[in-house]
Amino acid sequence: MAALGLKAAGSGVWRGPQGAGWQLATAVLCQSCSSSASSGPGEGRRAGWDQQRAQHQAAGHSPTSAAAGRARRAAEPGPAAAGSLGSPPSPAEGVDTKSYLWARYHEMKKLVYDLLPPGVCNLLNPAAIYANNEISLRDVEIYGFDYDYTLAQYSNLLHSMIFNTARDILIEQYKYPEGLKKYEYIPGFAIRGLHYDVQKSLLMKIDAFHYVQLGTAYRGLKPVPDEEVIELYGGTQHIPLYQMSDFYGKGPSIKQFMDIFSLPEMTLLSSVIDYFMNHGIEFDQVHLYKDISDAIKDVHVKGMMYKWIEKDMEKYILHGDETYAVLNRLVNLNKKLFLITNSPFSFVDKGMKHMVGKNWRDLFDMVIVQADKPTFFTDRRKPFRKLDDKGSLQWDKINKLEKGKIYKQGNLFDFLRLTGWRGSKVLYFGDHLYSDLADLMLRHGWRTGAIVPELEPEIRIINTEQYMHSLTWQQALTGLLERMQMYQDAESKQVLLEWMQERQEIRSLTKNLFNPQFGSIFRTFHNPTYFSRRLIRFSDIYMASISCLLNYDVNFTFFPRRTPLQHEAPLWMDQLCTGCMKTPFLDEMVHIR
Repeated sequence: MAALGLKAAGSGVWRGPQGAGWQLATAVLCQSCSSSASSGPGEGRRAGWDQQRAQHQAAGHSPTSAAAGRARRAAEPGPAAAGSLGSPPSPAEGVDTKSYLWARYHEMKKLVYDLLPPGVCNLLNPAAIYANNEISLRDVEIYGFDYDYTLAQYSNLLHSMIFNTARDILIEQYKYPEGLKKYEYIPGFAIRGLHYDVQKSLLMKIDAFHYVQLGTAYRGLKPVPDEEVIELYGGTQHIPLYQMSDFYGKGPSIKQFMDIFSLPEMTLLSSVIDYFMNHGIEFDQVHLYKDISDAIKDVHVKGMMYKWIEKDMEKYILHGDETYAVLNRLVNLNKKLFLITNSPFSFVDKGMKHMVGKNWRDLFDMVIVQADKPTFFTDRRKPFRKLDDKGSLQWDKINKLEKGKIYKQGNLFDFLRLTGWRGSKVLYFGDHLYSDLADLMLRHGWRTGAIVPELEPEIRIINTEQYMHSLTWQQALTGLLERMQMYQDAESKQVLLEWMQERQEIRSLTKNLFNPQFGSIFRTFHNPTYFSRRLIRFSDIYMASISCLLNYDVNFTFFPRRTPLQHEAPLWMDQLCTGCMKTPFLDEMVHIR
C-alpha cells in the first residue's frame, strides 16, 4: 500500500453526507465570498474553487439567501413533497407541464455539472481510520489483537486453495459428481456479509431493515428474477426477524457469512448448486449446505490451510513489516499488548517470527491461542492451560498470567480477574464482527476496532470521477422526483416514469462498480447493509488494516461525523467552514510514521 496511499489518495477525508446535497451546498457561499461564485466550467475553475473555499473557511459566514435559494430551488424537496403540506411549484404562464419538468431536469443537470469541483474525486483516504463512536487513544493503555486477518493479512491466493481443497473433499469423501472438478474459484463473485437462505438455496444481500436488495439474489451462479424473490417471501422483499440470523449470524434457516474466509465457501456453495441445476440433479438443500460447510471446516480444522501458509509465507502473508511497525511503536510508547486468537500456537509462532522476528513474544504481555472465540467471551467453564516453549500442554493450575508465556483456551472472565484490564482503557482489534468484537463491546465495555480490508478497494472506487458523478446526479434526480411527484396529469406521469427508469439505471451502474453481482458490502442502493449495521453497532473505529494506526498520534481523538438525521437540517456549510473535509489531518500527521 505505497506509503499507505497518503499521496495517491490525497490527504482529505470526506466524512460528510454523500450525494448531491454536499456538492450543491459548496456553491452556497458567504456574502463576502460571493464575488467569485460565478466561476463556471472552463479555464480558472480550479483556482476559483480553491479561492472560494479558502475565503469561505476564513470568513466563517452564513450562506447568502440568493445562492442558497438557487441550489434549493433546483434540488431540495419543497412542501409539495409532503403531499398535503403544500402545492407543487407552478410552471410559468403559457408553458405546459411536460416542458416545465424537462426544463427543471436540464437546469438541475447543469447545476450538478457546474458544482462538482475539480479534485473532488480524491477526498477519501484509504489509510484513514473511521469512527462510529468518539474515542481518545490517550485513554487506551492496553491494545489487544486477533491474529488472522488482523495481525496477519493474507493474499487472495489462499481463497483459491481453500475452494479447490474443499471441492475435492466433496468429490473424494462425500462422493459428489466428478464434474465439479471443472469449477474453479471465482475471485470477486461474492462479498462478505451476504445471507444464505438454506431452504431456498438463495444467496443474497440484505439491508439494515431486513429487506433483500433486488438484483442481488443468486441461486447457484445465476441471478434470480426480482419477481421470483418477492414471491418466495410471500409477496415482499422483507425477511421476518425470526428467520434472520441470531446474535452470532447463525439463524435457524438463514446464515450470514461474516468471515473473510467465507468467500470461498460462498463461491463453492454457488458452484455446486449451479452444477446440480444445469444437470437436472435434485438435491436436499439442508444436506448440501451442511456438506459444503463441513468440507470447508475440514480445511481449517485438519490444519491444511496452516500447512500451506507455513510452507510459503512470502506468498500468502502480506504487509508483515507494517505489523512489526505497529507493535513496536506501541511497545515503545509503553502500551501493554496482548493476543487472543483461535489459531494454534505453532502456526501463530511461525507467522509472527516471519513478520516480527524470533523475539516477537517479548512485545506481548499475554498470548492466548486456541481461545475458541466467541465462546471465550461468554462461557466461564474453560480454564486457562499453559504451553511450554515447544507448544506442549502443561497441567499446572493458572493463578496468574505471565508476560512471555503462552496460554491455551480459558475464558474472558478469568482473564479480567487475573489482569484487571477492564473497560475503556482496553482497545481490541479483530476482523470478525461477531466472534471478535460484539461481546467485548456489548457485555464487557472494551473499546473495539474492526479490520475491514474491503475498505481500501471500495474507497478507491468512491474516489473515481465515474462514481462521484453518477452518485451526485442520482441524488439530484431523486430530489427532483420527490419534489415533482405532485404533477399527476398523463404527460407528467410519463416524464416521472422516465426519470424513475433513469434513476434505476444509475443505481445499477454504481452498484456494479463495486461488484457486478452484489455491489458494495457497506450499502444497498441507498440503505446501509446488514453488515454495515453490525459494523456500526460493534466497533468504535474501523479501518482497512492495523497499519492505519501508524498515521495517527498515540493521543489522537477520533470524532464521528455528525451526519444529519432525516428530520434534522443538513449543515453542510458548517462542515465546510470548520474544515471537517480535511480531518483526520493526515498531511499534518505524516511525520508520525
